[in-house]
Amino acid sequence: MTFTHLDGAGHARMVDVTEKLPTVRSATATGFVHCPPGVIAALRDDTVPKGDAFAVARIAGISGAKRCAELLPLAHVIGVHGASVDLELADDGVAIAATVRTADRTGVEMEAFTAVSVAALALVDMVKGLDKGVWIGEIRLEAKTGGKSGDWFRE
Repeated sequence: MTFTHLDGAGHARMVDVTEKLPTVRSATATGFVHCPPGVIAALRDDTVPKGDAFAVARIAGISGAKRCAELLPLAHVIGVHGASVDLELADDGVAIAATVRTADRTGVEMEAFTAVSVAALALVDMVKGLDKGVWIGEIRLEAKTGGKSGDWFRE
């Protein structure tokens, strides 16, 4: 069996994508921040003491997508040409969806995962003073397009 991120001696390496042609690619990931009723009320009424929690989470998520390669040692530095982070208040928490786009040599799945994760962390940071019971869950890839492996969508 051959592993793409190991050399012949079994040492970690970054896959060389130099010869690959850039193509348009996208990925969407989602996650959920579970919140107690008091936190939901503060988010709904825009009374979170630290300020606009959704705006901070959106910006943090976009920043996270752009810094993915700094966090994951074998991830490629790629151009993040588009990133959106959407948050939707639900009865039991906040749904987060991030879509990242590029025209590069490798996909943006990890950037989408990072965007959701960092947005969720920022949201928790904004509301943790209201209730320590908030928690992050259900982070998953929903779709990816482009690249050698083609399109994939969660059923």
